[in-house]
Amino acid sequence: MKRVFLFLATNLAIVLVLSVVTSILGVNRWIMANGLNYQALLIFCFVFGMGGAFISLALSKTIAKWSTGAQILKEPRNSSEMWLLQTVERQARAAGIGMPEVAVYDAPEPNAFATGMSKNNALVAVSTGLLRSMTQDEVEAVLGHEMSHVANGDMVTLTLIQGVLNTFVMFLARVVGYAIDQAVFRRGSDDRGPGFGYFITVMVLEVLFGILASMIVAWFSRQREFRADAGGAHLAGKRKMIAALQRLQSAHEPSTLPQNMTAMGITGGQLAKLFASHPPLEVRIEALQKAQTV
Repeated sequence: MKRVFLFLATNLAIVLVLSVVTSILGVNRWIMANGLNYQALLIFCFVFGMGGAFISLALSKTIAKWSTGAQILKEPRNSSEMWLLQTVERQARAAGIGMPEVAVYDAPEPNAFATGMSKNNALVAVSTGLLRSMTQDEVEAVLGHEMSHVANGDMVTLTLIQGVLNTFVMFLARVVGYAIDQAVFRRGSDDRGPGFGYFITVMVLEVLFGILASMIVAWFSRQREFRADAGGAHLAGKRKMIAALQRLQSAHEPSTLPQNMTAMGITGGQLAKLFASHPPLEVRIEALQKAQTV
């Protein structure tokens, strides 16, 4: 799913950039001048970990537009765009949120995503493949699903979780990096401050721990998909929501995109399941069918 994939990629890049900048400025050496100060290190990691997550959130709309080439619909050029804007506006009123920006981007796969800093400052984008392959009822359900993500505040909640995870990733990377640096690279040295081996080790560990942390974010994302499906069923109708999921299930073919960027989330393999941002379609369809009629 583009929303989660782009956020995770941006977050990891920002955390690494912040780590490089603070190292160049000598922050690490200042914190560890007399050995490892756990309290000061934890505060440092919390500030920059949370900061990195919220910078990622603030950039989410801009990066989504840039990476997909999405074109914002300001004035409808045809009846299809008019219907799209009117449907999103109607669902926004029903969900009690501000009208998001609506965009269309060129892609053959049926994809859609929503992102943004808040419920009243969001972006909802759909692919040309989605508009071509689905009926209006099914597109309406997909839009309802994405609007529910916005109304439920999923991006903000995800950001808070990512901020906490960033804190632990940065903290553990520095604790382990310091131990490796002292034991391997600076054995016998009187200088207890971090050396170049520490810097390299921390960069590698941040990437590894960051990838592991993304499994937790992916788990959270999978849980929120069921709630977004229920929200889509409420806004568009249960029958339409199930039909949209079934359409994606029947039309699924191997994609050239990474599987975690597929709009409604189809993944395979045991390892892929840990990083999947969406549950399997058959599980989501079954959950909706068992739910009370909306």
